[in-house]
Amino acid sequence: MLTKKQKDLLEFIHERVQRDGVPPSFDEMKEALDLRSKSGIHRLITALEERGFIRRMAHRARAIEIVKLPDAMGGFVPKVIQGDKPAPAPAPAPRGIPVERGDVAELPLMGRIAAGVPIEAIGDGDTSVAVPGMMLRSRGNHYALEVRGDSMIEAGINDGDLVIIEETESVKNGDIVVAQVEGYEATLKTYRKNGSSIALEAANPDYETRVFREGQVEIQGRLVGLIRSY
Repeated sequence: MLTKKQKDLLEFIHERVQRDGVPPSFDEMKEALDLRSKSGIHRLITALEERGFIRRMAHRARAIEIVKLPDAMGGFVPKVIQGDKPAPAPAPAPRGIPVERGDVAELPLMGRIAAGVPIEAIGDGDTSVAVPGMMLRSRGNHYALEVRGDSMIEAGINDGDLVIIEETESVKNGDIVVAQVEGYEATLKTYRKNGSSIALEAANPDYETRVFREGQVEIQGRLVGLIRSY
């Protein structure tokens, strides 16, 4: 059984997906439910996911799939029908694009990333930025993010810089990574793993190292380049 707030949020997400084709942002959910912070929305989302009503899809921002609805809302389970069988779910699209090292690449600018207090996760990549191919480490998928905050200034990363990210989950201790924390916060920090714990280190003594359980952190890429405007 859902609480009233859980039901209200599920109904709001369902209506927005039906209307716009995409779920609402955390800010829109917070405003719709008249909550003071996004942490309350995160708790409601987690509760809905644990009860099997929604599913959060990895590697994508604002990607919430409604699995089922309570009987009071019609018990609707969204499916795409192909003949008499459900069509297979499409594979998640990569966030970045593959690039040859010698090219000048147009990388998607996937919004802002926090180098400070975490902000809402990566955006939709509606704009792009030109990047020299020699800046990239591989032919893999890459994308760009605009830095907000000063927690990485001693690593030479300033507020307003554009960071170039190679999309990968394979990182090693000491890499500067894009980490999605608890499913919705995205931050740029130095990665340190010790057993089942992951530490996200700032490069500014004003910020504390944050330590999480392994399952709380999803690595979405590592830093391979930086662009600064003067």
